[in-house]
Amino acid sequence: MSYWLLKHVLIGPLLRLLGRPKVTGLQYVPRTGPVIVAANHLAAIDSLYLALVLPRRITFIAKQEYFTEGGLRGRVNRWVMRATGQVAVDRSGGTASTAALDAAERILESGGVWGIHPEGTRSPDGRVYRGRTGAIRVAMQTGAPLVPVALSGTDRVNRRGRRFLRPARVHIAFGRPRYFPSLDRSTVRTETDALMTELAHRSGRVYVDHYAATFRSA
Repeated sequence: MSYWLLKHVLIGPLLRLLGRPKVTGLQYVPRTGPVIVAANHLAAIDSLYLALVLPRRITFIAKQEYFTEGGLRGRVNRWVMRATGQVAVDRSGGTASTAALDAAERILESGGVWGIHPEGTRSPDGRVYRGRTGAIRVAMQTGAPLVPVALSGTDRVNRRGRRFLRPARVHIAFGRPRYFPSLDRSTVRTETDALMTELAHRSGRVYVDHYAATFRSA
């Protein structure tokens, strides 16, 4: 109930007014059954815009800090995360990464939509960075189709370091679903790179073969 209240009443109308989202390719998202939605990551509100334009409920795996942060901001974050059914996991790496992928598989096994930003963190400069392999691994493990999504303009609505949102046109382009009928671990990295290259091409952005979290400009 809270998910749809946020989407249609509390947050969604404001996002629609600010971003005037132009959406293409939405017909590629299956109407029923498990599906992975994999998008590039420009701003903190990326997941909100995906939830806004998708007719189905989408669930993201959120970092645990969103559920444990103190103060007023922390309480608001916890309420939004819980209201939208987001799953809290430790994303520090190692066994924590396995727990995150297990949570994703449970979402898909229940016939849900799992949303993920394979870059793992926001792009520091608008380019598309090297992706983590989790999305492809889960797609291979579950057989769920993976729909690539290119986002543009969210970083102008929600500028890094700025407190308030600003009007700017948002573009959201869904691509044809990718299927991985067999579990072929040897191609996980290659398929992940191909996914990120497609996201860069579809969004008209440059691809950088470095992880965003470790990239340092020259």
